[in-house]
Amino acid sequence: MTHPILSRVMLAFEGEVLPEAVARRLAGGPAAGVTLFRHHNVRTPGQVRELTEAVQRAAGGPASSPVLVGADQEGGQFIGLGDGSTPFAGNMALGAVDDEGLTERVGRAIGTETRAMGVNVVYAPVLDIASNPANPALGIRAFGDDPALVARQGAAMVRGLQSADVAATVKHAPGAGEAAADPHHGLATVAATRAILDAREFMPFSAAFAAGARMAMSAHVALPAVTGRDDLPSTLSRAVMTDLLRHDLGFDGVTISDALDMGALAQGPDQVVDVVAAVRAGVDLLLCAADPVAIERIERTLVQAADRDLFDTVELAATERRVAALRAWLGSAGHAPDLAVVGGAEHRALAEELAARSITLVRDPGGLLPVRWSAHRRVLAVMPRPSDLTPADTSSTVAPALAAALRRYHADVDEVVVEAEPDAAAIAAVRDRAVAADLAVVGTIDGHRLRSQLDLVEAVVSTGTPSMAVALRGPWDVGAYPPGVTALASYSILPGSLEALATILAGEARASGRLPVRVEGAAVLADA
Repeated sequence: MTHPILSRVMLAFEGEVLPEAVARRLAGGPAAGVTLFRHHNVRTPGQVRELTEAVQRAAGGPASSPVLVGADQEGGQFIGLGDGSTPFAGNMALGAVDDEGLTERVGRAIGTETRAMGVNVVYAPVLDIASNPANPALGIRAFGDDPALVARQGAAMVRGLQSADVAATVKHAPGAGEAAADPHHGLATVAATRAILDAREFMPFSAAFAAGARMAMSAHVALPAVTGRDDLPSTLSRAVMTDLLRHDLGFDGVTISDALDMGALAQGPDQVVDVVAAVRAGVDLLLCAADPVAIERIERTLVQAADRDLFDTVELAATERRVAALRAWLGSAGHAPDLAVVGGAEHRALAEELAARSITLVRDPGGLLPVRWSAHRRVLAVMPRPSDLTPADTSSTVAPALAAALRRYHADVDEVVVEAEPDAAAIAAVRDRAVAADLAVVGTIDGHRLRSQLDLVEAVVSTGTPSMAVALRGPWDVGAYPPGVTALASYSILPGSLEALATILAGEARASGRLPVRVEGAAVLADA
């Protein structure tokens, strides 16, 4: 299929090598590029580099105008390019440090690694405000809940990424943090007044646009204060994608939809209406999932709608200019970095710095810190098994590592891994093991939403065994811990953050992070 309108499509596919059908599609007609997904396309950095080179060869364009190759390489719980890349703790850890220089360095490192693998568009940073702890799709993907903090951190990440000659893609424009539902499963609403939106949601995007962000990804959430409707996703609204983003907030880069397979949008045959609506709203590029049937339907819809003159030719030309300018900018970067930079020593040291500086001590009423390991014969380490909180999450690829981190300082660590929502029997079993321990360290992963984890903490503390609890992801958990328990936040389940936590428990480093969100009942120790 060949038609100019197909240059609006970001393709996707399953496979660690480029399928022949996709190669023919890239060679035979225009396409914006492809998106790589960890579970479909990624094994090793070298394999990704070979895949992206195959994409560019198939597209056949000059090196001065490469097609776009995008990936969700946010860090934290979204590491879309696999374990071979450097595992940075993510946005909320950066918010806990709040050092723009550090954030720029992390952004440059992420950008350098992605470009070394042939990825030239990073779907990051997330600029949503973490104002609603119940938002299941956000959590530690946000820098924090203070718009000014998110604005300065987001702008720093944009500068860092783009200094490595990859395009930053701010998301989810114009702000989805307040939503209480996951757009993967259905339409969510940000029911705030325009005045609140201006002061909260829009501030980070304005800062990122001023910092030169090349791309912006739409939010599949309803914004009634802008559109007048609570049933219309922002992606499909001209009032949002054109009037707000381009006229009010001044964005002149390339807009891209969030994935079209998400439940907030119509699926199946009904999807054709939303595809047309997105383009008419002002979305430049359409992000497809790896479903060849859906991609064929989307492309057929675009061609038929264009042939029926359903799209404004002036706006189509404007999109072509914006995408061409982006490709020219990417093509001006020169040779990609050597693949050896991916996961290299310098970047791993930077990840360790971020992890060490982000750990936050919220309270230590019993004076358990620093831990005198020689005074404890047996230590109990408990954490939930990491699981994917959304379909795009990569947490399930992370092995539980709390006990391993503590064993660097104490040989006899009894490890218990529970499910994300432990039942009464599991909690009782952990309590029995806590009775036999001299010290218990209990991690929670979003216990503020998965409440049985908090019941587990209560059960361990009730034994009288000296205990500390660690919010391994969302820091809101610490507000629900028993008041007498030592409480910390790590903002990450990645091994580097857990090793940094163990170092702080041992007194070999100081916990210097600060909570980047308000947590009811929690105030960080002034002298922590």
